[in-house]
Amino acid sequence: MSSLLKEDLGHILDHTRDFWEELRGQRIFITGGTGFFGCWLLESFDWINRELKLGASAVVLARNPTALRSKAPHLAESPAIEILEGDLQTFEVPQSDFTHVLHAASAGSADPSQNPLEIFRTTVWGTSHILDATSKWHTKKMLFTSSGAVYGRQPRDLAGFPEGYPGAPDSSLVSSAYAESKRAAETLCAIADGVGGLEVKIARCFAFVGPYLPLSGRFAIGNFIRDEMGGSPIGVHGDGTDVRSYLYASDLAIWLWTILFRGRACEAYNVGSERAISIAETAATVAAAGWHGATVAIKSPQAAGADGSRYIPCTRKARTELGLREYVDLKNAIRKTLVWHTRAATERGRN
Repeated sequence: MSSLLKEDLGHILDHTRDFWEELRGQRIFITGGTGFFGCWLLESFDWINRELKLGASAVVLARNPTALRSKAPHLAESPAIEILEGDLQTFEVPQSDFTHVLHAASAGSADPSQNPLEIFRTTVWGTSHILDATSKWHTKKMLFTSSGAVYGRQPRDLAGFPEGYPGAPDSSLVSSAYAESKRAAETLCAIADGVGGLEVKIARCFAFVGPYLPLSGRFAIGNFIRDEMGGSPIGVHGDGTDVRSYLYASDLAIWLWTILFRGRACEAYNVGSERAISIAETAATVAAAGWHGATVAIKSPQAAGADGSRYIPCTRKARTELGLREYVDLKNAIRKTLVWHTRAATERGRN
């Protein structure tokens, strides 16, 4: 484990220390263990479990266990973590009980135009399967990682989506498959909440940056970091006017664990940063944080009267109810991510 991760994991423990006694001697179940969220949940669980000598254990569901072993061998080899191979929709439910479930599996990195039906089925049927399992496990608390996509398109005059925003995606569009599947899964969680004593908490997640973030695919900031690491111009698809915000991974973990332990049952909490930045400005920030002197190449000129999309949360509810805040600023978040990915690439080269 790199010294950078140790610093981040210590940061997570510092801000969640009061919660962990609840897991002493308990077993938890985590889905999506090979993804960005899952890796951070596993990293923080494993670290804190050892630091506080909790004697807790985790079972992580992975469709491809080899991917976890390759990405984070120290987690795959941890005596406190057991990997269960299986598909989210059909895995064989273990017989032992799990007091806490973190359902972080997601098809969010997939292109909804390629296989929208599979995205919808994985999210909805997979969540249904998990909820059925919690009734057999006598689970007390469950966290479901939903998405800010459930709000639909953000009006330009709305600074940030509040949890009570009444908008929704356009259900007639195939591109809405991911967002609509998260909405349906949230409804399933609402139906299951309170049954058998289960408390379900929902985290509506926005955009993030940090170690384990995929550097290719649909995450613009990951693509920018990849370009900078390769010493090539940072390519911005479109005109760069879309507006996003990014929460660093260790802050993300703090928010998710806090919502699981202290969030109100059957409540949704936005998870993300309120610090808005355009895609073009994000690319420039990545270039400035790197060491290759990368230039930024915006591939489409801004059209007259163009109105870029906006995707920013209002996090007042999480801040006021749970005392959550953003600790790591974007420049430092990008620097940390660049350093970690560069070191990881070097390690892979040695092996």
